[in-house]
Amino acid sequence: MRFGYHATMCDPSFYPEVVKAAEAAGFDSFSVPDSIFYPQEAEKSQYPYNADGSREFLDGVPFIDPFTLIAWLGGLTTNIKFTISVLKLAIRQPVICAKQALSLAVITNNRLNFGVGISPWKEDFAACDVPWEGRGRRLEEIIAIIRGFGTGDYFGFEGEFFNFKPAKMCPVPTTPLPILLGGHSEPALARAARMCDGWISAGSSFEQLKSMMATIDGYRSQFGRMNEPFDFQASAMESFSADGVKKLEDLGVHETTVAFRDAYAGGADNRTLTSMVDDINRYADDVIQKVR
Repeated sequence: MRFGYHATMCDPSFYPEVVKAAEAAGFDSFSVPDSIFYPQEAEKSQYPYNADGSREFLDGVPFIDPFTLIAWLGGLTTNIKFTISVLKLAIRQPVICAKQALSLAVITNNRLNFGVGISPWKEDFAACDVPWEGRGRRLEEIIAIIRGFGTGDYFGFEGEFFNFKPAKMCPVPTTPLPILLGGHSEPALARAARMCDGWISAGSSFEQLKSMMATIDGYRSQFGRMNEPFDFQASAMESFSADGVKKLEDLGVHETTVAFRDAYAGGADNRTLTSMVDDINRYADDVIQKVR
């Protein structure tokens, strides 16, 4: 089992010491989120990862651009990997995003797990001048474009949304960039199984996690991909105890991610740098060392 740590949008000044503490404590990866803004007025759409569907808890929460943040933290660390969990990829220009992601993988020496998904907010699409309609198909084309440029060879594309003549990017990482999909809907599970290297679950119950992993494996079998490597990353209540982690491992989870603040609950973030480092070290003693 690998262990990931999510700082849940902490005070940005805490990041350098927090990531160094996580690496020293034996965490395998450090997760960072993505959000481009919080709209003053928004449609009453349901936020899919919060129990009541509300998103007010994100108002005023500090989000640093993940490409910028990982470049900063990558220079302060040696071994710990970084997971974007997850980038709102469908609203981004694919060629520019490919350059950003591949460059980041290069300068961190292959330490980037590229978690991607579709923003659930129509406001994101409107502000970026990207149609809401066809967002799933658009995401798939962007994933294919990033993979194509990641080969380091000349690559051209003809699709429904994007068309360009062959070109190549240099440099590219020495190992293929892992692309993991976030999302709990049926189309997301199928998309992860068909075209990605793994799947990221956000706060599911054990039974929900078990069901979704089985669904993904069913699609992987259908698409003839059961013999290819596939990474299951999940956060759950079981992640917080050694026995629970072993239960997740038996289920087939490869990496479990913990956060010691429920960002979905809202309210003031009263954590200090000292309390965050203490949480990291306590978890390492109580769980990581007992599982390994």
